[in-house]
Order: sequence, then C-alpha cells, then structure tokens
Amino acid sequence: MRHLESLRLIEAAARAGSIRKAADDMNITASALVRRINRFEEEFGSEVFERLPSGVRLNPAGELVLHHYRATLSDLARVRGQVADLAGERRGHVSIACSQALLPWFLPRQIASYRNQHPGVTFSVNVRDRARAERELATYSSDLALVFEPVYLVDFQVIATIPQAICAVMRADHPLARGTELRLRDCLDAPHIAPSSSYGVRHLLDFAARKGSRRVAPVVETESFELIRHYVIHEQVIGFQIPIGLSGLDDPRLVLRRISERDLPPGSLILGQMRGRTLPVASARFAMQLAAALEAEGAVQFSRADEPEAEDSQRLVGHDRKTARKGIA
Repeated sequence: MRHLESLRLIEAAARAGSIRKAADDMNITASALVRRINRFEEEFGSEVFERLPSGVRLNPAGELVLHHYRATLSDLARVRGQVADLAGERRGHVSIACSQALLPWFLPRQIASYRNQHPGVTFSVNVRDRARAERELATYSSDLALVFEPVYLVDFQVIATIPQAICAVMRADHPLARGTELRLRDCLDAPHIAPSSSYGVRHLLDFAARKGSRRVAPVVETESFELIRHYVIHEQVIGFQIPIGLSGLDDPRLVLRRISERDLPPGSLILGQMRGRTLPVASARFAMQLAAALEAEGAVQFSRADEPEAEDSQRLVGHDRKTARKGIA
C-alpha cells in the first residue's frame, strides 16, 4: 500500500510523457516528482522510464509495473465493494466505454435504473470508437465495453451480444422513403452522410460496398451519429445508424429504413470485459443488468402506430433482432 502514491505519480508521468507536465497535473514540484520516481526505482531495483530529450516513456519494466498498479486498484475496488455489500449497501464505481449509439436512450435508462436501486454507485461513461474501447479494457481505464463490431477481441471476454442491422435514416419526403427495405446500391448512389472509418457502421458499409463494386463517398463524414440524425433533416441525404441508437426517435420529419441483408448483413453489438479480470461487485452486477437488457432489446420492434399498409405515411419500419447470450464473468 505504501507504494500506491508513488505508482500514481508514475502513471501520471507516463500519461503526460513529461515530468514537468505531470508535476503540474499532480500539483507538486518537478523536483519532488523526480525524487519520488528515483526512490521507487531504487527500491524496486530497476528503472521504469526511458529518459528522452523530449520527456519520459515507460520501458518494458515500467509497463509491467503500471499494469500491476492498475490491477491492484481494480482488486481494491472489488474488495471495497464486497465490504460494502456486507453492510447491506452497495457502493463502488462503474466505468464503461461505449459506442455513441448507446448514449441517447439505452445507456441512460440502464444507469438510472441501476442507481435507483443502488444510489451509492457512481458511473463514468467514456464515448469511444471500437478500437479505443478495447484498449481501455486492457489498461483498466474502463471496466466494461459496449461497442459495435469490436476490432481485435484478443483480450475481450464477451458477456452478451445482439445483432444489429444497418438502417438508413432520411427525411420523410426523400424519394427512397417510400419503400420498406432498401438496397445498398440505392443508398450509395444517392448523396449520403456517413460515420468515419474508425466506427463499426462504416466498416460494414465499406466492406459491403466493395463487394457490390461501389464505394462509400459521403458528402459529409463525421464522428458524430447525433450530427447524422440531425443533418438529414436539412439536406436530402441518406444517413446510417444501428437500431439501438434510434429506439427513442420520435420525429415525424424522419423515416428509418432497413437496408437489405442481401447487401449488408447485420453486425454485432457486444458487451464485454477484459479477459481473465474479476470485476468489482458493482461493475459485475451492472454487467448482468446490461446483458439482460440487451436480451430484452432483441425482442423489440421499432414501429409506430401507423398501419403497415399505409406506406406513404409510415415513418418507422419494424426490425426484428435476436440476442445471443455469450456468457458473463
């Protein structure tokens, strides 16, 4: 325990890449930080930093030390949660890295539901693309990740997964709004707005477009799905989104249409944690709640009160999804 403060300072220096900047961040002098790091290295028996002209960088030994520090903090959080459970009051902190699509409706509802039962638990929600979300699990920056089409899955232990078809979002008076199912070629031949290449939706679009001898060439490219939903109101363009990010949409100016699975098979929205890690109590229980909610979400159809045969006035097309529960730590 006595080394935890030194390790916290080492992590700050590694994050900043500079002793001076880390000292400013930690509100101590640079000389005091250097002394703490030197004392730790002397007691540890090995240097943990490479000293560079531009600053400092962890060496392999330092990477191992920092991993140990983060694992130790995780274990301490788990024990604190267990102790709080003994007293009958759940406490703790849950950090989750998630795709943007989860922000408008799904995740706020789940967090509020959990905190209604356990008000002593706090949350951090980190909006990340799929690659960065996986890195956050590996560095203990996030306990859980809920992302669409993860990249590597090397250290990613799957807890639950739900298929998500790609939907087209457009203005109600768009020429393509009259059909109930779209072909991808029609969407790409029209002006369109698309997410950047770091997102799973774009990855699936690019892959399917290449198979169909077309390409995704957006008039606007963005990292914001919120911008996509709003931009299509102002210009006759096609946007792209997954259903879970549209479940609370109630705007008569917009319509959603499923893109044919003949052109674009569904992707996977996956909830996971770092492989082999024992989560703190609060995070583990929240993961169980999310898994159950995803399973329920798989049975939901996105529809409005309009009759199915009234295609001209229909604003939202039903979309069936099934959930495959993969297991939970």
